[in-house]
Amino acid sequence: MKTTPKEAFRSHCAVNYGVEAFGDRWSLLIIRDIVFTGKKTYGQFLKSEEGIATNVLASRLAFLEEQGILSKKPNPDDRRKDFYALTEKGLDLIPILLNIVLWSAKHDSQSYVRPGSKLFDQLSQSPAQVSEEVKALLREGGCIFPAGNE
Repeated sequence: MKTTPKEAFRSHCAVNYGVEAFGDRWSLLIIRDIVFTGKKTYGQFLKSEEGIATNVLASRLAFLEEQGILSKKPNPDDRRKDFYALTEKGLDLIPILLNIVLWSAKHDSQSYVRPGSKLFDQLSQSPAQVSEEVKALLREGGCIFPAGNE
C-alpha cells in the first residue's frame, strides 16, 4: 500500500522541516549506512554497531520511504527481501551528512574520520565536489567504503 508523504509538520520553519523529515538519530544512521558502506537490506542495517531495535528499524525505514527519501524494491534473487536505496531527495542529504562527518572529525577526538585523513582533507578543500562525486557513486550502486557492506 502506497502512502503519501507526511504533511502534518509542526511548522514549516526550514530547520524544523528537516529535523522532522530526516533528523532523528536512527534515520541519519540508516542514510549513513547506505552512503558509507552500501547497506541495502533490513538485515544489513540491523547489524550496524549502534544496535538499532527491530521495531525502530522497521518504523524508520517505512518513514523514510514515506518521506520520499528512500525507495524500496524487491531483491530479484530473493523476493522475501527488499533493497533500500536513496532517492534523488535522499541523495540531496549527502552534503549534510558529509558536513556532520567533517564537524565530528574536528570535535570528536576518537572519530573514525580524523583530521589529516584523505576524506577529511577532501571534504575540507572541496565539499561540493565530494558531495557530487558521492551522489554519482551512489547512483551507480556504489558507496564510499564498499568493503563494509556485509
